[in-house]
Amino acid sequence: MCGIAGIIDLSQQRPVSDSAVRAMARAIVHRGPDEEGFYFRPGLALASRRLSIVGLADGQQPVTNEDGSVVVVFNGELFDHIERRAELEARGHRLVKHCDTEIIPHLWEEHDLGMFERLRGQFAIALWDERRRRLVLGRDRFGICPIYWTRQGDWLLFASEIKALLASGMVPARPDRRGLDHVFTFSALPGPITCFEGVQCLRAGHFLEIADGEVRERAYWEMDFPNEGEEERGDDPKKLVDEFEKVLFNAVEKRLRADVPVGSYLSGGVDSSMIAALACHLKGEAINTYTIRVDSPELDELEAASLVARHIKTKPPVVQEFRAEDAVNNYPALIRAAEGPVIDTSCAALLQLAARVHACGQKVVLTGEGADEWLLGYPWYKVAKIFEGLDAIPGVRLSDVARRGFLRLNKVPQNPPEFRRGIEETIGGPNAWIDAYGLLSLSKLRFYSEAMHVATDGANPWSELQMPLERARRWHPLNRGVWVAGRVTLAGHLLQAKGDRVAMHSSVEVRYPFLDEDVFAFLARLHPRWKLRGFRDKHLLRLLAERWLPPSVYRRKKVIFRAPLDSFHMEPEPPFVAQLLSEESLRRTGYFDAAAVHHWRRAFRQMRVGSMARLSVEGGLVAVVATQLWHHLFIDASLADLPAA
Repeated sequence: MCGIAGIIDLSQQRPVSDSAVRAMARAIVHRGPDEEGFYFRPGLALASRRLSIVGLADGQQPVTNEDGSVVVVFNGELFDHIERRAELEARGHRLVKHCDTEIIPHLWEEHDLGMFERLRGQFAIALWDERRRRLVLGRDRFGICPIYWTRQGDWLLFASEIKALLASGMVPARPDRRGLDHVFTFSALPGPITCFEGVQCLRAGHFLEIADGEVRERAYWEMDFPNEGEEERGDDPKKLVDEFEKVLFNAVEKRLRADVPVGSYLSGGVDSSMIAALACHLKGEAINTYTIRVDSPELDELEAASLVARHIKTKPPVVQEFRAEDAVNNYPALIRAAEGPVIDTSCAALLQLAARVHACGQKVVLTGEGADEWLLGYPWYKVAKIFEGLDAIPGVRLSDVARRGFLRLNKVPQNPPEFRRGIEETIGGPNAWIDAYGLLSLSKLRFYSEAMHVATDGANPWSELQMPLERARRWHPLNRGVWVAGRVTLAGHLLQAKGDRVAMHSSVEVRYPFLDEDVFAFLARLHPRWKLRGFRDKHLLRLLAERWLPPSVYRRKKVIFRAPLDSFHMEPEPPFVAQLLSEESLRRTGYFDAAAVHHWRRAFRQMRVGSMARLSVEGGLVAVVATQLWHHLFIDASLADLPAA
C-alpha cells in the first residue's frame, strides 16, 4: 500500500503550488515511509508516498509507459500482475520494472477506461494521459483502498486521506452535518458524503474522469445477485465445498505474493482461522500471526487463537494486550487516523495491533474481513428470520408490534412505524440491517440538538446509498442484506476504521482473501441456504472449515469483536472526556442537547449492566464523545486539552 495525492487545474494550465503538493505528501507519510515521488506539468501535480512491498529495488513512483505519455501513481496491490505482465509483453509492450504498478499504463493503452474492469486486487489509482490531458481516478470493487476528492473553485484536489487535502492549505475544514448524521445512522461512513463539507469519498467500484474542465463519475462494477429462485442450488455438498476451497485457496495464494514476509491476523474465529490455515499450508512454513488479548474474559480471544495456531502448526500468536483504559488513551489517535467519529471502541484495539505488527518488522498481514458480509454471519439475520415468521400472516405486521414492545420494555426511544416502512421502500423491502443500525440511530432522538434536527430534517441516509432498486427487488431478501453489508459496514466501517486507516497509520498493509473478486462471484451466485442454514450462519464456510480447523472453532458461534463501551465513563473520568462533554463545548459544536447529554451521563450508571437499555445509552454516549473529539481534532481545537490533528 501507499499514499497518493494530487491537484489539477480545471480551467487553464496554471502552475500548481509545489509547496501545497509536498505538504499533502508529508501529511500521509505514514502510508509510505519508504520513498516519495512527484510529477509536475502545467496545471497538474501528482504525489506518491511508497510503502515498498513488490519490486523493492525498482518500484518507485510515478510510473509511466515507454514514452512517458501515461503517468500513474498507485496505492494498493494488483495480485495477478505476473500473469498480466506476460500478456502485455506478448502484445509488444516493454516492461522494465518488477512492480505491479507498471502494468497499469500499458493496460490503459490497450483498454482505456475498460482497464478498470480488468484490474484484480485492491487499489486507488490516479492516471494522467498527457496526450488527451485527461486525469482518471479509480477505486477497487469493494473499497479497500480509499480516495477522497474535492473541488475548490477551479481546482480539484484528491488524496488517499482527507488530512492531505487539508494540508494543502486550499481546503477549509468545515463540518458536514449530513456526514455526521450518517455516522449516527450506520455507525459508518459509506460515502460519498464525508464529515467534511465539500469533500467526497469516491465510491467503491467507481472512477472519476476529469477532462476539459468537466468532472464525471461512473461505476465500472457493482454488486449483483441472481433473481430470487434462480440461484445455484448446489445439490452436491462435497462438490460445492471442493469448489469453494479451490477458489479460496487461489485468493490466499495470490495475496501471499510479496517481496517481504506476509503474516496474518488470528482471532480464533472461523474467518481468520481459515485464512491462516490456508496460508500456512501454501507457505509450507510457520507464518507470524497476531492476536489481541482483551482484559475481559467474555471478550478475550487468545485461548481460541492459540488453539488454532497449534492445530495448523504455526508459531504461537504475537499477543497485543488491550485494556479498557487503552480504548480511552488511544481514541484521539484513532479519530485522527479515521478522520471521522468512530463508535466501535474495538477499532482502538486494531490500531494497537497494527502498531505491534509494525514493531515486529512486518509490513503485510492477511485477515478475514468479508466472510461475515458474504456469508450472512451477523446475528441480526437470525433475528430477521424470526420477524419474517411473525409476518407470515398476510396483511399483519406482527414484527412491528414485537419491535415496539421490545423497545418499550427496554425504555429505548423509537420512531413511528411508518419511519421504518419508508426505509424499506428505499432499499427494496425488509432488511436485517435496518434493525442492526436502528438501535444506534435512535440515539438521534435522545441526543441531537434542535439545530441538528433542523439541519437533518427530511434527510434519509438510506436513500443516499443508491441501491439499484430495479435489480434489488428481484433479489432474495437475504441478498439485499448482503448488498447493504458490503456497501455500508464493509466499505464504510471495517475497511476504513478497522482496516486501511488504522493499519496504514502504522505503515501496515492488510490483505483480504474473502474480498477476492472470484470468491465474491462464487458466493453471490449460491442460494442463501448455503450461507444461512436454519440458524447456522456461514454454513458453507463451516463445512470447509471441518477439513482444516478444530471442532470448537468451526462450530463456534459468531462473536463480534468489541471492547467495553463504558470505557469513557470510568472513574476517575478521563479529563478530555469531561471537557468535550462540558456545556460550553457542546454549545460550541451545536450538535447535541447539553441537558440530555448530562442527564444520560448520570442516569445510565443506574441501569443494569449488560441490559439493552444501558447498551443503547452507552453506544449513544460514545457516539457523542467521538463526534465532539472529531470536531476538536479537525475543526475547532478549543474543546479540550488535546493537540489538534
